[in-house]
Amino acid sequence: MTKQTRQMVGRAFLIDIVRSPFGRGRDSGILHDTHPVDLFAQTLQALIGRTAIDPAEVDDLIAGCVIQVGEQAANIGRQAWLAAGLPESVPAVTIDRKCGSTQQAMDFAAQGVIACAYDVVIAGGVEMMSRIAMGSNRMGQDNFGPLHRAQYPDGLVHQGISAELIAAHWHIDRQSLDTFALRSHQLAADAAARGLTAHDIVAIGGADRDEGIRPDSTLEKLGQLKPAFVNEKMAARYPEIAWRVTAGNSSQVSDGASAMLIASEPAVKRLGLKPRAAISHFAVAGDDPIMMLTGIIPATRKLLARADLSLEDIDLFEVNEAFSSVVLAWMRELGVAQDKVNVNGGAIALGHPVGASGGRLTANLLGALEETGGRYGLQTMCESGGMANATLIERLD
Repeated sequence: MTKQTRQMVGRAFLIDIVRSPFGRGRDSGILHDTHPVDLFAQTLQALIGRTAIDPAEVDDLIAGCVIQVGEQAANIGRQAWLAAGLPESVPAVTIDRKCGSTQQAMDFAAQGVIACAYDVVIAGGVEMMSRIAMGSNRMGQDNFGPLHRAQYPDGLVHQGISAELIAAHWHIDRQSLDTFALRSHQLAADAAARGLTAHDIVAIGGADRDEGIRPDSTLEKLGQLKPAFVNEKMAARYPEIAWRVTAGNSSQVSDGASAMLIASEPAVKRLGLKPRAAISHFAVAGDDPIMMLTGIIPATRKLLARADLSLEDIDLFEVNEAFSSVVLAWMRELGVAQDKVNVNGGAIALGHPVGASGGRLTANLLGALEETGGRYGLQTMCESGGMANATLIERLD
């Protein structure tokens, strides 16, 4: 870059995005036998092959991963890049913003381009929940300390309890939760049948489709599932909980990886790249760590204010389906019509490999904008600890 270019504020363009199929997070899952480094490496190779970018042009790889222990330790972004046989001159960093890790990686990458710190950057993430169990990086450790315990003497709660508290606060009944879950499976199955998601998925070890979609799911089947998070201590602490959250109206534990290429306007012109979207505005927010999953509400409002847009300006929304109650509460609080939200299904059907899911949200959102001709898409992700991020993308013709 010239000195003059470095002093300018740039634009960040999303060139393309790929992801692995999402496998069920169990020993029998379609990706279980794949090492997480290899899974991410193959996803990176697919992205570079599809975009025909010279990998030596990449300034940085920003990777998301939540459980950075065992096979996912040691800066998995760097290990995956090297495992893919890519230039050693390209560095990598691995970040953890819980479920929003890959979305945050995308935001950091785009912000770096906008600030003219990067010309070409890859953002992505990986999580192998069948091999690296949630919470395994905290086992036997005091992760809070005396000052934290003094702030929250009763302790924090499991996300499932937070989902129950949200359902109670917004008066969302069991049938509404299950109906939304059924919708996720139906829309995801329809999108897969139309080949819409096939464009984003790269085959890994013979697997080329998401494993968690249940096209034959019914309200009757979902209604037979027992509440998943019943806890006597929590029932006494929060008598308002009615125990409505089940495995069926919650996101699936999954394996998966995603990666996207982001470039500056000078790089787009110099390298002959064809952007699919611009990534223009960002917001992060914190909220009550007991309710935990409601941060998407202030994050959405904050993003819209920064972009000087209204909800009516947004053509489509992608809101992570951590639990049905989270998305339904967001819709009720903001007054968003359901037919603009997660139109090709969400994590309840597709799965939620926590470190990689942000890329899947972006892929779904962009694909839906391209199919419908919409301009603006907003994605938002709730996160453990009472956090959330939100990102605005603009489809380009």
